[in-house]
Order: sequence, then structure tokens, then C-alpha cells
Amino acid sequence: MIPLRDDAPVGRTPVVTSALLLANLLAFLWQVDLPALPRALARGELVAVAEAHLQESVLRGGAIPYEVLTLEDVEHRDLLPPPLTILTAMFLHGGPLHLAFNLLFLWIFGNNVEDALGRRRFLLFYLGCGVAAALLHVATAALTGTLLAPMVGASGAVAGILGAYAVLLPRARVLTFVPIFLRAVHLPAAWFIGGWFAVQLLSVVFSSNTGVAFFAHIGGFVAGLLLVRILGRRRGWEGRRTAG
Repeated sequence: MIPLRDDAPVGRTPVVTSALLLANLLAFLWQVDLPALPRALARGELVAVAEAHLQESVLRGGAIPYEVLTLEDVEHRDLLPPPLTILTAMFLHGGPLHLAFNLLFLWIFGNNVEDALGRRRFLLFYLGCGVAAALLHVATAALTGTLLAPMVGASGAVAGILGAYAVLLPRARVLTFVPIFLRAVHLPAAWFIGGWFAVQLLSVVFSSNTGVAFFAHIGGFVAGLLLVRILGRRRGWEGRRTAG
């Protein structure tokens, strides 16, 4: 299911959400080394060059569980010393589709959560969910022995936003494209987000070696459910909590 828009209004410009969208986009342009792409295109090597730069950036900025646990940069080329790579990993992505879906979810649901929490608390919330997601991924990687695979993406933080949205605006309606039926339908936010979370749980049980950090999604979602209650809503927002 692909969300297209929601019907919950916002009372203030989503400054932090917009800044996070821009930061993720700029980070991806750095990942593919945008200045080098015109020359690669002239040589007919655009895809190969972009993928090579992308893979290198994931190794340098991704959160590698072994490095996070040992506090050791194995290759001595990380952007930041581990475990601070947990922060850089939140702004890097494995490919254009990975980036596009995260930005889509961030824009549709993030602006409302920012409106409810306020800008400063929303930024703390976003980073906190991302860190919680990464830590659960590291813990499960230690248990399964997949310690050297880097994790990147805003998915954990975005999952936290979904958890918060489910608490704040469960009755909002989300226009959702359902590929199986090739049509868009309006779903209550609680249904859409509940279905999304069910997919993550089922993927943990039935998927293997997909390269997707489903435990990070679950960790971010649960963190979002908890943190939105701890941080509380900004004054004046309460009247919009039942929008839709």
C-alpha cells in the first residue's frame, strides 16, 4: 500500500520536516557523487559509477553492528567514529526507491507529528526513534550473527513517526493506492498504519536475507508509540487531534 495524502490539517509550516526531507535528498546526491555523474554519462557509465559511489557511501556512513558494539572502525574510513555512524546512517539510503518511499512517508505523516509536538521536540523525537531503531537492529544482528552488514535509511525514524501518528490521529483518513486492485481508497490512519506494522512483523517471521532491516522498523515504531506520550503535545494543538 502506498500513501498518497492524508486529510489531517496542520496549523504551522512543517519547517523541521522540510529540513529533514532536504537533508536526506542532499545526502543522497552526495552518495552518488553528483559532480561526477555528467562525466560518467558521457562515457556511458552513469549507472555503474553511481552504484559504485552509492556502495562506498553506505560502507562509510552506514551503521555496521560490529563497529557499533566494539566502538572500532574496522576499515578506518567511517564518516564518524562508531557508534556515531548511527546518526549518519539515518540520512543515507541504499537506492532511489529506498529514498523515495522514506521521503513520501516522512512528508505525509511527519508534518502532522511536527505540528503536534512542536519543532524542537519533533526533531528530538525523530532522532530518538532513529537511534532506537538502529539499536534494536544491532541487537538482533548480534543474535543472528549478521554483524558486518551496514544499515542505512530513515526508515526507523519514519516508522517512529507512523507510531506517533497512530496515537495522535487514528481517525484521520489516508488516501492509499492499493497496487493489487490498481485503485486508490481512503483508509482510516489506524488501519493503514496497523496494516503497515503487520507487514513488518510478518516479514520478520517469513523473510530472510532481504537486505531490509525489519527489526529497525519495529524498533522505531515502538519507540514512536512511547516517545510521543513522553514528550507530549504542544499547547494549542489538542483541538486538531481528532481531525478526519
